[in-house]
Amino acid sequence: MLIYAAKRLLLMIPTILGVLTITFVVIQLVPGGPVDQLVAEMRAGSLGEGARSGTAGRRDLDAKQIEEIKKLYGFDKPPHTRYFEMLASFARFDLGRSFMHNKDVWQLIKEKLPVSISLGLWTFLLSYLISIPLGIAKAVREGSRFDTVTTMLALVGFALPGFALGVLLIVLFAGGTFLDWFPLRGLTSENWSSLAWPARIVDYLWHLVLPLTCYAIGSFAVVTFLTKNTFVEEIRKQYVLVARAKGLSERQVLYKHVFRNALIPIVTGFPSAFVAAFFAGSILIETLFSLDGLGLLSYESIVRRDYPVVLGSLYFFTLIGLAVKLVADLLYVVVDPRVQFGAVGK
Repeated sequence: MLIYAAKRLLLMIPTILGVLTITFVVIQLVPGGPVDQLVAEMRAGSLGEGARSGTAGRRDLDAKQIEEIKKLYGFDKPPHTRYFEMLASFARFDLGRSFMHNKDVWQLIKEKLPVSISLGLWTFLLSYLISIPLGIAKAVREGSRFDTVTTMLALVGFALPGFALGVLLIVLFAGGTFLDWFPLRGLTSENWSSLAWPARIVDYLWHLVLPLTCYAIGSFAVVTFLTKNTFVEEIRKQYVLVARAKGLSERQVLYKHVFRNALIPIVTGFPSAFVAAFFAGSILIETLFSLDGLGLLSYESIVRRDYPVVLGSLYFFTLIGLAVKLVADLLYVVVDPRVQFGAVGK
């Protein structure tokens, strides 16, 4: 297993290089970079000042000023030089400095992480803690009324967009047309720091109810149906009939034999679900509930051509995704000891 883990760690290097290289090349081809945006803003400001003063004003910026702006943003160097400097900085985990916020990218990510971690962790836990038992119950009661009703509810939740559900919940429960039960802004109240710890926990969870519902509702169906179908397939296999013939109870057959075999496809989905829950937050949901997380930061950095944030956050997300994928693969041995990584590549 150690050799396999070492090989996977080495393979992460070309993967990260490929992601960063493709993104860097695309960025060079996209028009309207940060230099162009700042020049346009300065020109607009010069024209406005000239109109207010009754003179023509400085209607344009000279070449020297534009060169100074390029030097400020590091665009005075050729692309290949900037590319290798970026790789050297990322190797030291120096993600650069944001053009838009004038802060270190790593500092920006740390500021947004608490929101994303709060929503992602709870979304991930709720999705699996509710969906796996529900999927098992549906598999055991396949074809029953319970199976039909829960299938319909899960499909409705899957088909309903999270932002549309958010608007509905705000109207119904957050001071809209009807009830005013839940807060609408942020993850804590303004006086949160002055509250006792039990009150802080209640306040935090109370703020989570509506946005967490919007985030998690769509993932319930996927995990539930995956669990159900996997268990149904395992229950129909020959070894289950043999176990029943030996006199084992249904609970023993289900949790001693079926559960371990059926768990492998579910574990396979852990990395994508984990990364999606933490770092693929909906921009619309964050906007609806005034949550300043990584989703909103990524969107604003792309719109404003804040390239250090785009590349730095992508590098960070890629590292997290690859690490989680490796952990999930190693968990296969825990779930099923028959998996032997030593045979890989032979």
